[in-house]
Amino acid sequence: MEYLKKYEEWLTNPYFDEATRAELAALRENDHEIKERFYMDLEFGTAGLRGILGAGVNRMNLYTVRRATQGLANTIIKNGGEKKGVAIAYDSRRMSPEFAMDSALCLAANGIHAYLFDSLRPTPELSFAVRELGCIAGIVITASHNPAEYNGYKVYWEDGAQVTYPKDEQIIQEVNSIQDFASAKTMGKEEALAGGFLTIIGEEIDEKYIATLKKLVLNSPDEEGKKLKIVYTPLHGTGNLPARRILKEIGFENVYVVPEQELPDSEFSTVGYPNPENPKVFALAEKLANEVGADLILATDPDADRLGIMVRNEKGEFVLFNGNMSGALIAEYEFSQKAEKGILPKNAALIKTIVTGNMSDMIAEYYNARLIEVLTGFKYIGEQIKLFEETGSNEYIFGYEESYGCLVGTHARDKDAIVAVMCLCEAAAYYKSKGITLYEQMQQMYGKYGYFKEDLLSVTLSGIEGMAKIKEIMASYRENPPKVIGDYTVEKFRDYKEGNIKDMATGAVAPTGLPKSDVLYFDLNDNAWCAIRPSGTEPKIKVYFGVKGSSAEDADARLKKMMEDKVFQMS
Repeated sequence: MEYLKKYEEWLTNPYFDEATRAELAALRENDHEIKERFYMDLEFGTAGLRGILGAGVNRMNLYTVRRATQGLANTIIKNGGEKKGVAIAYDSRRMSPEFAMDSALCLAANGIHAYLFDSLRPTPELSFAVRELGCIAGIVITASHNPAEYNGYKVYWEDGAQVTYPKDEQIIQEVNSIQDFASAKTMGKEEALAGGFLTIIGEEIDEKYIATLKKLVLNSPDEEGKKLKIVYTPLHGTGNLPARRILKEIGFENVYVVPEQELPDSEFSTVGYPNPENPKVFALAEKLANEVGADLILATDPDADRLGIMVRNEKGEFVLFNGNMSGALIAEYEFSQKAEKGILPKNAALIKTIVTGNMSDMIAEYYNARLIEVLTGFKYIGEQIKLFEETGSNEYIFGYEESYGCLVGTHARDKDAIVAVMCLCEAAAYYKSKGITLYEQMQQMYGKYGYFKEDLLSVTLSGIEGMAKIKEIMASYRENPPKVIGDYTVEKFRDYKEGNIKDMATGAVAPTGLPKSDVLYFDLNDNAWCAIRPSGTEPKIKVYFGVKGSSAEDADARLKKMMEDKVFQMS
């Protein structure tokens, strides 16, 4: 069998180091694990690599990373960009420094200058660095909010956004064409430094990044705002230094960092699954917040591109806001303050992904801004920013996705939790000076725009069997889309993989107008909706729900009934 042939090659080929071969030798009697590691190559998808650490072609290791980097190097050379160089950053995960250095040395061996950060940095700072240094591409080593056994490899192009079509297809083709792992080039660190192909970067980029963020402040905290008490946790990741620095430099004096989660920890020992969407990661932060009487709690994921928040409700208890809520809060603040100051451009634009809630539509309409909907993945928001710059059609104000990612400003072309921390604290201080909390501001927005509520059903299906099951589920919904979901009627069925929208009443079909993606979307009556998609970063299938109610209680009841519909029983 092919997977056993690949296993034997890795087990016996002296190109693979002794530790790798010993790890594989220990699996000799475990056919299931051998198959998991060798039945397919770890897929270099449109976001790069992400997978479990370990030896084998379907795992994250030095050899799969080096192969990916060789494919990127080949693409760069074919596009004549080798003289521009590549910026590289990494997070606090297992093997992240090693993968980053190996990537740099592979590029150097191909005659491409590598700019490698001297220690861990947030993903958005890598995006910033690509443009600041005039690079052709960027690499960040991270698996974002995945558990400790994962790592990943994301590729950016010269606009600072993750690669989009057609560059992503070019890179994928180049990576897949490398069959012999030993053909990927490398060289020694000292040789790369001496030859001028490796430059270690750090503080100079930090200074420029922070200075750029400070220019985005609309209202510096006044004396009342400075009294705001903030508890922050970087969840053992890259956000600690930049988040604390930006808050201090714009005037916040009462920032408390969760001591148990302050320092980098590749095991994420206090949380396990370092995802700020999960209420459990806030346990230590909430304990500290109650001890110090904090107004709000902030948590950034390990590569600091996502921000989760908890705020006090009318009873003084902390409640977790989802990404739709925190994104809408920042959007409303940015648009309202720019409008009030007379600096909101007439061609302003707000961008959201197709699975983000519909309050964004109402905000855009209220401020006479253009609303643009893009596929899931922040790279598509970055793509729109680039288009605005090239055509002058619109001016970017804000973009966000329901999974806790947003961007204020165009300094980066990816979601930026550091700027989100800054803007959210700035907004909290502003509203505090007006005598209201962020929770109360959210309630006022519900009164203004409607009671929009959203939720997510996520089903984990791991391994070979899980991948097959996910494909089976998607095919079932695609071939037999439901006509009724809960109390709602399906009015339109969008199949983004096929690229069409079907009117369920008339049968008329129209194009989606977006690139193809494995997403199914159901437009329902009364401003409700539902979408289904495989996760692009985890072995999961996700179902998104959104409703609009006449009150908070009505919206909660509608949402609950829709999520309990038997059509979503996937086990």
